[in-house]
Amino acid sequence: MRTLIVGATGVLGRPLVPLLAASGHEVLAASRSARPGSVDGLPNTTRVRLDLLDVDAVHRVVDQHRPDAIVHVATAIPDPIDPRRIGEQFGPTNRLRTEGTANLVAAAEATGVSRIVAEGLAYAYQQGDAIRTEDAALWVNPPKVFAPVMEALRELEIRTRDAGGTVLRFGHLYGPGTIYAPEGSMTESVRARKVPIVGRGASRFSFVHVEDAATAILAALDRPVTGTFNVVDDDPLRLSEWLPWFADLLGARRPPRFPAAVARLAVGPFGVTFMNGLAGASNARAKDALRWQPRFRTFRDGVTADFVSVAPVAAR
Repeated sequence: MRTLIVGATGVLGRPLVPLLAASGHEVLAASRSARPGSVDGLPNTTRVRLDLLDVDAVHRVVDQHRPDAIVHVATAIPDPIDPRRIGEQFGPTNRLRTEGTANLVAAAEATGVSRIVAEGLAYAYQQGDAIRTEDAALWVNPPKVFAPVMEALRELEIRTRDAGGTVLRFGHLYGPGTIYAPEGSMTESVRARKVPIVGRGASRFSFVHVEDAATAILAALDRPVTGTFNVVDDDPLRLSEWLPWFADLLGARRPPRFPAAVARLAVGPFGVTFMNGLAGASNARAKDALRWQPRFRTFRDGVTADFVSVAPVAAR
C-alpha cells in the first residue's frame, strides 16, 4: 500500500514512518520542512515537502504520487502550553484540522484515494466521571478559550467520516518526543514541583504511548473498517494517582495541592477543568474492530520502560 503520511516529522509521524515502512507500506513522508530528518535513509520511504494549507500544493502532491491511503497527523502544538492562552496557541493546529483536512479530502476525492485516517482526541469528551465510549457526546460547553479547539476537532471528524474515513481519537500521548519524555516539559515541571493537584485531582487521564498509537494507525490502514475509535491504554488514571507516582519516579518532591478557586487565578478555567474534570475513555471498540492491543497497558508500564535507559537522569 502506498501511504501518504502528512505530519511525518511530528510526535506521531516519527514512530509511524519506520513502522509502516517495515510493514511493507510504500511511505510518502510529508512535512512542511525541507530539512533532513529521521525519515532519510529508511527503505520504502520518500520524503515529500508539503504545506497542508496550500490547496494547490496538496492537490499536486496527491495527484503526482497517487497514494492508496492518507494519514493526517499534522499539528503545530507549542511546547509548553499555557492553559490560559490555549485557544490562541492552538490557532495553527486548528487550521490544519479544518482547512488542512478539507484540502486533503478534496484531493483524495479528486484522485480516488479510498482510505483516510485522521487524528482526533480521546480527552475531548463531555466532563463526567464515567469512562466514555465513542458514542458519548464531545465537550459541548468547554471553557471559552478551548471552544475553537473543539470546533476544529468536530470539523475534522465530520469531514473525515463523510469521506468514508477513520478517526482515531488518541489519548494523552507520552513517549519519545512528548512532554512526558525524560527531557520533556511536563517532566521538567514535575521535577520542579510546578504541576499541582487541583481540587481532588479528579480528571481521568487516558494515556497512550506514541509507539502504541502508531500500531493503531497501522491496524486502521490494514483492516477494512471506518468510523471513530478511541486509541488509549487499558487503565484511565486520575490525576491524583499518576502525578504523585510520576514525581516519585523522578525522585522529585510530591506535587502541591491547591483548591480549584485558587488554581483558577493561575491557570484559568480550562486549566482547572483539565486537572479536575476530564473524563476517561474506553479502548474496547478499537481492540475489537481493529484487532489492536497496546503494548503498554498502563502509563506506569510505558513510562517505566522509557525511563530505564535514562535512570540516572530521571532520578536526579
